Amino acid sequence: MFNLLSLTLVLLLLVAAYLLRAKQNLPPSPVGFPVIGHLHLLKDPVHRCLRDLSQNLGPVFSLRLGFCRAVVVTSASAAEEFLSHDNDVVFANRPITTMYAYVLYSNTAVSVAPYGDHWRNLRRICTAEIFSAARLKESFEIRREEVRYLIRSIHAATLRGNNNSVRVELRPLLSGFTLNVIMRMVAGKRYYGDDNAEAKEVKELISETFELGGFTYVGDFLPIVKLFDFDGYVKRAKKLGSKLDKYLQELVDEHRINRGKTEFKNTMITHLLTLQESQPEYYTDETIKGLVLVMLFAGSDTTSVTIEWAMANLLNHPDVLVKVKTELNNVVSKEGRLMEESDTSTCTYLNNVISETLRLNPAAPLLVPHASSGDCKVAGYDIPRGTWLFINAWAIQRDPKVWDEPEVFKPERFESEEWKTQHGKFLSFGMGRRACPGMGLARLVLGFALGSLIQCFNWERDEDVAVDMSEGKGLTMPKAVPLVAKCKSSPILDNIVI
Repeated sequence: MFNLLSLTLVLLLLVAAYLLRAKQNLPPSPVGFPVIGHLHLLKDPVHRCLRDLSQNLGPVFSLRLGFCRAVVVTSASAAEEFLSHDNDVVFANRPITTMYAYVLYSNTAVSVAPYGDHWRNLRRICTAEIFSAARLKESFEIRREEVRYLIRSIHAATLRGNNNSVRVELRPLLSGFTLNVIMRMVAGKRYYGDDNAEAKEVKELISETFELGGFTYVGDFLPIVKLFDFDGYVKRAKKLGSKLDKYLQELVDEHRINRGKTEFKNTMITHLLTLQESQPEYYTDETIKGLVLVMLFAGSDTTSVTIEWAMANLLNHPDVLVKVKTELNNVVSKEGRLMEESDTSTCTYLNNVISETLRLNPAAPLLVPHASSGDCKVAGYDIPRGTWLFINAWAIQRDPKVWDEPEVFKPERFESEEWKTQHGKFLSFGMGRRACPGMGLARLVLGFALGSLIQCFNWERDEDVAVDMSEGKGLTMPKAVPLVAKCKSSPILDNIVI
């Protein structure tokens, strides 16, 4: 009798849930399969796949990914509505994922932590203690030295070629440059160019993290896949998380012991350890390690990828390259000196080139997913609690309804303030309270490095063939074909010791 009553109650609840859902005005959805829903529709590159689906379903549509519901947004107006005002709080959560449970301390690092007091504290630490104007000013010499290292290494290659044009593959140079900038700011260590075991380990760990990362692991949507770990993903994530934690703990302990030494004095870890002494409840070792990881993951690959895309765009548009070079000559070279980080604020056209690159080739084509903390109504649709939200920044930034000639590389579009009038149309650093706190640092590094490359060298396309602009696989949308270009040192390097 009891079992029959229980079964009846379950059936009634299921029927009630079905009727309630039927009354909801959910976003349109394509035809799916039982159990897997629409997982079979997700093809690489996912941002293009979701844009194609939106052309039939509209700018806001829903997908059933296994047992999870997701909403995809591909219009600027809808993105602004989802991530502003009251809705910004509702969608300030992050989905819980397997990868970041093991790698980012049970999803407690600032980039993936659920919205609440813990996240607010982490955000405050980022804003006040890591990315503040004062902290960035303290570390400017690191960025200056690393830009000079980059210029010197390329200049040496041109000298070996008797200062004729030499072929240069930029990707390894740029990835090494950005890794060194971040690691020196964080821990006072140079890795690229140093053939040691520790440097090799760090590069391998970062590479594996990007390989496993993302939000398309089937086990996050179908628990049975994670339970039995058919493909060994969980095992790899656990092992990676353990290796990263061991390395980071050794790094923190090393700083704790050697804080008085010169090379450890002005690092981010040392600064956070000093704060740990007065506020141990906020600055735990786990908090410090999580912040270091986020800096490494969010600050290294994204920046190098963006510089490579920018150089590729400039080589395909030599008239734009000439215009940037002219600006740099007028602002910097006429004084007979190399570009400094402070010059980035006065190089308007250079900054427009960076903005246009971020628009066309965003390093995060899909923003880090959000998750709704409650039922809400957005863009005329009912959005249930626990829905994943995917904002397709790549599609929005190429939308012909809000951008003139959206597929054309045209930095001049940023000369006008008009592009700022609709907040949801430019999303390279996110939007709302979960926007990237490191935007200021990223802009400094991008402007300084790209400007220095243009000032110090004359660049041409390899074989005078248009640069292949196809997109490769990966979290940060790298170029499918690494950029190789011809390069010759500019005359200014003849009279300056780098």
